[in-house]
Amino acid sequence: MFKLNEIKELIKLIDQSTVQEVEIENEGTRLLIRKPGKTEVVTVQAAAPVVQAVQPAAVAAVSAVPAAAAPAAAAQDNLHKIVSPMVGTFYSAPSPEAGPYVQKGSRVTDKSVVCILEAMKLMNEIEAEVRGEIVEVLVENGQLVEFGQPLFLVKPE
Repeated sequence: MFKLNEIKELIKLIDQSTVQEVEIENEGTRLLIRKPGKTEVVTVQAAAPVVQAVQPAAVAAVSAVPAAAAPAAAAQDNLHKIVSPMVGTFYSAPSPEAGPYVQKGSRVTDKSVVCILEAMKLMNEIEAEVRGEIVEVLVENGQLVEFGQPLFLVKPE
Protein backbone atom coordinates (compact mmCIF):
# COMPACT_ATOMS: atom_id res chain seq x y z
CA MET A 1 0.00 0.00 0.00
CA PHE A 2 1.22 3.47 -0.79
CA LYS A 3 1.63 6.06 1.94
CA LEU A 4 0.04 9.47 1.47
CA ASN A 5 3.35 11.32 1.87
CA GLU A 6 4.92 9.09 -0.82
CA ILE A 7 2.07 9.85 -3.22
CA LYS A 8 2.33 13.60 -2.53
CA GLU A 9 6.10 13.52 -3.18
CA LEU A 10 5.58 11.61 -6.46
CA ILE A 11 2.98 14.16 -7.57
CA LYS A 12 5.38 17.04 -6.84
CA LEU A 13 8.22 15.34 -8.75
CA ILE A 14 6.04 14.57 -11.77
CA ASP A 15 4.53 18.06 -11.73
CA GLN A 16 8.02 19.59 -11.91
CA SER A 17 9.18 17.24 -14.70
CA THR A 18 8.22 16.68 -18.33
CA VAL A 19 6.96 13.18 -17.51
CA GLN A 20 3.27 12.88 -18.42
CA GLU A 21 2.40 9.55 -16.76
CA VAL A 22 3.82 7.14 -14.18
CA GLU A 23 2.44 3.73 -13.21
CA ILE A 24 3.77 1.81 -10.21
CA GLU A 25 2.73 -1.57 -8.78
CA ASN A 26 3.55 -2.46 -5.18
CA GLU A 27 2.19 -5.35 -3.08
CA GLY A 28 -0.90 -5.88 -5.27
CA THR A 29 -1.76 -2.17 -5.45
CA ARG A 30 -1.46 -0.15 -8.67
CA LEU A 31 -0.81 3.61 -8.61
CA LEU A 32 -1.29 5.63 -11.80
CA ILE A 33 -0.41 9.32 -11.90
CA ARG A 34 -1.23 11.11 -15.16
CA LYS A 35 -0.63 14.76 -16.06
CA PRO A 36 -3.01 15.83 -18.89
CA GLY A 37 -3.38 19.38 -17.54
CA LYS A 38 -3.96 18.57 -13.93
CA THR A 39 -2.56 15.68 -11.89
CA GLU A 40 -4.87 12.75 -11.38
CA VAL A 41 -4.19 9.91 -8.94
CA VAL A 42 -6.01 6.59 -9.09
CA THR A 43 -5.34 3.66 -6.74
CA VAL A 44 -6.85 0.30 -7.64
CA GLN A 45 -6.58 -2.93 -5.64
CA ALA A 46 -5.62 -5.98 -7.67
CA ALA A 47 -8.52 -8.25 -8.54
CA ALA A 48 -8.61 -11.82 -7.28
CA PRO A 49 -7.30 -14.34 -9.82
CA VAL A 50 -9.90 -16.13 -11.91
CA VAL A 51 -9.95 -19.90 -11.44
CA GLN A 52 -10.63 -21.66 -14.72
CA ALA A 53 -10.19 -25.29 -13.72
CA VAL A 54 -13.38 -27.13 -12.76
CA GLN A 55 -13.05 -29.94 -10.25
CA PRO A 56 -15.45 -32.91 -10.37
CA ALA A 57 -16.89 -31.97 -6.94
CA ALA A 58 -17.78 -28.52 -8.29
CA VAL A 59 -19.59 -30.07 -11.27
CA ALA A 60 -21.60 -32.31 -8.91
CA ALA A 61 -22.52 -29.28 -6.80
CA VAL A 62 -23.72 -27.37 -9.86
CA SER A 63 -25.90 -30.24 -11.04
CA ALA A 64 -27.40 -30.50 -7.54
CA VAL A 65 -28.91 -26.99 -7.82
CA PRO A 66 -32.70 -27.09 -7.38
CA ALA A 67 -34.67 -26.89 -10.64
CA ALA A 68 -36.30 -23.58 -9.56
CA ALA A 69 -32.89 -21.87 -9.47
CA ALA A 70 -32.07 -22.84 -13.06
CA PRO A 71 -34.69 -20.56 -14.75
CA ALA A 72 -33.58 -17.62 -12.58
CA ALA A 73 -29.96 -18.19 -13.60
CA ALA A 74 -30.95 -18.48 -17.26
CA ALA A 75 -32.94 -15.23 -17.01
CA GLN A 76 -29.91 -13.45 -15.51
CA ASP A 77 -27.76 -14.63 -18.43
CA ASN A 78 -29.81 -12.35 -20.72
CA LEU A 79 -29.25 -9.30 -18.50
CA HIS A 80 -26.53 -6.69 -18.97
CA LYS A 81 -24.51 -5.80 -15.87
CA ILE A 82 -23.46 -2.20 -15.38
CA VAL A 83 -20.24 -2.55 -13.38
CA SER A 84 -18.16 -0.08 -11.43
CA PRO A 85 -15.19 1.21 -13.46
CA MET A 86 -13.36 2.17 -10.26
CA VAL A 87 -13.20 1.90 -6.48
CA GLY A 88 -15.40 4.58 -4.92
CA THR A 89 -18.56 5.55 -3.11
CA PHE A 90 -21.85 4.91 -4.93
CA TYR A 91 -24.44 7.69 -5.01
CA SER A 92 -27.84 7.03 -6.60
CA ALA A 93 -28.74 10.74 -6.92
CA PRO A 94 -26.99 14.00 -7.88
CA SER A 95 -27.59 15.42 -4.38
CA PRO A 96 -29.08 14.27 -1.06
CA GLU A 97 -32.29 16.24 -1.77
CA ALA A 98 -32.78 14.90 -5.31
CA GLY A 99 -34.43 11.67 -6.37
CA PRO A 100 -32.36 8.77 -7.75
CA TYR A 101 -31.16 8.85 -11.35
CA VAL A 102 -32.76 5.44 -11.93
CA GLN A 103 -34.61 2.78 -10.01
CA LYS A 104 -36.11 -0.62 -10.74
CA GLY A 105 -38.30 -0.27 -13.84
CA SER A 106 -36.54 2.86 -15.18
CA ARG A 107 -35.85 2.93 -18.92
CA VAL A 108 -32.32 3.92 -19.91
CA THR A 109 -30.41 4.75 -23.10
CA ASP A 110 -26.71 4.20 -23.63
CA LYS A 111 -26.05 7.83 -22.54
CA SER A 112 -28.35 7.82 -19.46
CA VAL A 113 -26.55 8.69 -16.22
CA VAL A 114 -27.38 5.93 -13.73
CA CYS A 115 -25.31 6.99 -10.71
CA ILE A 116 -22.29 8.90 -9.44
CA LEU A 117 -19.12 7.29 -8.13
CA GLU A 118 -16.98 9.44 -5.86
CA ALA A 119 -13.28 8.62 -5.98
CA MET A 120 -10.52 10.85 -4.58
CA LYS A 121 -13.05 13.72 -4.09
CA LEU A 122 -13.96 13.57 -7.80
CA MET A 123 -17.59 12.92 -8.77
CA ASN A 124 -17.78 10.59 -11.79
CA GLU A 125 -21.09 10.21 -13.63
CA ILE A 126 -21.61 6.62 -14.77
CA GLU A 127 -23.63 6.02 -17.95
CA ALA A 128 -25.72 2.94 -18.72
CA GLU A 129 -23.92 2.19 -22.03
CA VAL A 130 -26.93 0.06 -23.06
CA ARG A 131 -30.59 0.67 -23.95
CA GLY A 132 -33.13 -1.13 -21.82
CA GLU A 133 -34.91 -1.37 -18.48
CA ILE A 134 -33.31 -1.40 -15.02
CA VAL A 135 -34.27 -4.78 -13.54
CA GLU A 136 -32.36 -4.48 -10.28
CA VAL A 137 -30.22 -2.00 -8.34
CA LEU A 138 -27.52 -4.11 -6.69
CA VAL A 139 -25.96 -1.55 -4.28
CA GLU A 140 -27.18 0.88 -1.65
CA ASN A 141 -26.74 4.66 -1.69
CA GLY A 142 -23.48 5.62 0.06
CA GLN A 143 -22.01 2.11 -0.27
CA LEU A 144 -18.32 1.64 -1.05
CA VAL A 145 -17.94 -0.31 -4.31
CA GLU A 146 -14.99 -2.15 -5.84
CA PHE A 147 -13.62 -2.08 -9.37
CA GLY A 148 -15.71 -4.41 -11.55
CA GLN A 149 -18.49 -4.80 -8.97
CA PRO A 150 -21.95 -5.07 -10.59
CA LEU A 151 -24.11 -2.01 -9.80
CA PHE A 152 -27.25 -2.57 -11.92
CA LEU A 153 -28.88 -5.32 -13.96
CA VAL A 154 -30.45 -4.11 -17.22
CA LYS A 155 -32.78 -5.99 -19.55
CA PRO A 156 -31.45 -4.85 -22.95
CA GLU A 157 -33.84 -3.84 -25.76
